[in-house]
Amino acid sequence: MNHRPNFKLGALCVAALLATGAAGAATMRWAGANDILTVDPHAQNHQTTHAFLQQVYESLVRYDKAYKIEPALATRWTQVSPTQIRFELRKGVKFHDGAPFTADDVVFSLTRAMTPPSNMQSAVQSVKEVKKVDDHTVDLILKGPNPILLRELTEARIMNKAWAEKNNSQKSQDYAAKEENFAARNANGTGPFIMVGWQPDVKVTLKKNPNWWDKPTGNIDEVVFTPIKSAATRSAALISGQVDFVADPPPQDLARMKGSPDIKLIEGAENRTIFLGLDQFRDELPGAGTPGKNPLKDKRVRQALYQAIDSAGLHSRTMRNLSVPAGTMVAPMVNGWSKALDERAAKYDVEAAKKLLADAGYPNGFSLKLDCPNDRYVNDEAICQAVTAMWTRIGVKTTLQAAPMSQFVTRVMNSDVSAYLFGWGVATFDALYSLDSLMATKDGKTSAGVYNAGRFSNAELDTKIGQIKVEMDMGKRDALLADALKLVKDEYLYLPVHHQIRPWAMRNNVDTQHRADDRPMPVWTTIK
Repeated sequence: MNHRPNFKLGALCVAALLATGAAGAATMRWAGANDILTVDPHAQNHQTTHAFLQQVYESLVRYDKAYKIEPALATRWTQVSPTQIRFELRKGVKFHDGAPFTADDVVFSLTRAMTPPSNMQSAVQSVKEVKKVDDHTVDLILKGPNPILLRELTEARIMNKAWAEKNNSQKSQDYAAKEENFAARNANGTGPFIMVGWQPDVKVTLKKNPNWWDKPTGNIDEVVFTPIKSAATRSAALISGQVDFVADPPPQDLARMKGSPDIKLIEGAENRTIFLGLDQFRDELPGAGTPGKNPLKDKRVRQALYQAIDSAGLHSRTMRNLSVPAGTMVAPMVNGWSKALDERAAKYDVEAAKKLLADAGYPNGFSLKLDCPNDRYVNDEAICQAVTAMWTRIGVKTTLQAAPMSQFVTRVMNSDVSAYLFGWGVATFDALYSLDSLMATKDGKTSAGVYNAGRFSNAELDTKIGQIKVEMDMGKRDALLADALKLVKDEYLYLPVHHQIRPWAMRNNVDTQHRADDRPMPVWTTIK
């Protein structure tokens, strides 16, 4: 995708921009720190992007309010064999351009999601082939048994085949290569909302789909989303009534919001873990001042960086208690998590960290660049500023490079990072989603290791991940998940920081349901 300018919106400019969304009680005026990255449903595995695209594009199945699987574009499914699942498709569904939804669209879309450069291969990682049975029936032929297939398919969104072919968008946009295609800027789904406009870094506008096959429980006719990077401006827009809803209110402003009679907050744990990743691939770490060496390949160095992080201080001072300090790479509501795994691997100890560096052959430390987004996670840049100081204190002279998510994520996907802060939400609520995308050896052709920017490779871990994918005995599978997550923890392959708590702030006349996946649902939202 071509680089988009990062507009710095002043309060007056924001007010004028947001006024366009004030069309009445049925318009949801939504603000957030970061914009969507693309409109192509298979190009980016990015939560803000998903939050909007799932309003426009639908999947065969979806989650209900309790995160249980329910029918969507498929009305029922039957297991023909352990590796063959038959889906009966919903009849009478229309795409936003009026085209009928058929099996051809499912075959096309799932095959597109499976094919590089798609960034959503994780949603179809176990699918070998998609076969049309008739106009309203498809078979998914699997590589092996998959106990969480339906949960994975919630992220596999369906496009109109004829529309994609007409607009030369047969393949997914290659976001990492900054490629553009028609589907990256235009949408044609079957969902409850029609995307009528996207001005990058300015505004996203959705209109209610009057021909949606299902019925909303809320009264939202229009959604106007405005990215407002400035925390102060975002809070002011809500408090002054210029917006109705903010999914990422700044922690420093929550007390003031709680004190306002016009604002209400709903808080909940998110299924997202914030962590630090490290380059464990290159033989020489750029800019480290260690010719011919990469200190991050040494477990002792990784442990030193971990023990230098004052997680309690980050929790109380930086996050203002809006976090859960983490010892493992998945949050408590994710299958595979356990209390024992979530205990800190080694206590915060500056002197012990210095000794580990010396034992590893770096008594004088080395230099390190930390990449960080500044508009994606709760207090992301502030966390990185604190970590920069903590690492420098033990002799690892750390410099911070912060950038908007749209720029930062490209560097992560291209492994152009030495150390970086990232967050990972678990769409399936199962730890395999994290293990496969973040911790498997990166191969570039499948979903394995697609976000393993440090490019570490552990054969024992890869074997366990492979076993988890096909193990149908849930007791044995849970044991494998625990073993794999413990291996990652023991080797300090990643440095977990905390599980994110995400409060949503809104005007008092807004009623909605908090979501652990941090995806507000306009179809469940009412503005009185």
